[in-house]
Amino acid sequence: MHEGLQPFQVRRLIAEGEMASPTAGICPGYVQANLVILKNSYAKDFLDFVLLNPKPCPLLEVIDDGTPISKKMAPGSDVTKDIPLYRVFIDGKFVEEPSDISSFWENGMIAFLIGCSLTFEEALVKSGIRLKHYEQNKRVPMYDTNIPCAASKKFHGNYVVSMRPIKNNLIEKAIEITSQMEYAHGAPVQIGNPQQIGIKNINAPDYGDPLEIEEDETPVFWACGVTPQAAAIKAKPDIMMTHSPGYMLICDKKIDNFIS
Repeated sequence: MHEGLQPFQVRRLIAEGEMASPTAGICPGYVQANLVILKNSYAKDFLDFVLLNPKPCPLLEVIDDGTPISKKMAPGSDVTKDIPLYRVFIDGKFVEEPSDISSFWENGMIAFLIGCSLTFEEALVKSGIRLKHYEQNKRVPMYDTNIPCAASKKFHGNYVVSMRPIKNNLIEKAIEITSQMEYAHGAPVQIGNPQQIGIKNINAPDYGDPLEIEEDETPVFWACGVTPQAAAIKAKPDIMMTHSPGYMLICDKKIDNFIS
């Protein structure tokens, strides 16, 4: 349905309420981004947190001119309307999951675009690595872990990771491909041992949808841009807005020539 569309065309469909699906596999070859919006009083400390944790939070753009309009990654895009689904946190508690957060935007808010592992998926597919969440039209499964983030003054917590079952004979290829894409979390953080990073039940992800792991497959875990949402629960800013896991901003930057 969305094949052949450019990112700006997809964003327009999203803003007009004509598309509300997860963004995995849409506009292959283009960078996708996670979103965090905070008031200025929390933004400096959050920026420190992001810079201290480039693996789960690779910074792509800071929008700090008083508008929600991207200048670098998706020029002209209103990040409060151009993502299919958002999350709103009040005092660190999740309260709402709307398709438009423009009514929450206030003067002085700052938006952060953060790299996303959905960006590297096309490169995996082109190399012959099957992705089950594509085939089954599901969101990639994501999990809270025990891997600690470096703390800023207000923000702290542990990594969130995404998981993809990879055929055993293709794991080295997946590592090679993703290690070259630090702006999309880079190489995996764990392979084959979810318990080691605090995941008790791989069939019950904290975000996204579960995926079956077959005998000739191994669960491979990458750092995930949902990490700031977990940190926000602990920092408890009076308001924080983010993408909903699996629903990203599709940017105009192509993977082939992107330098963060």
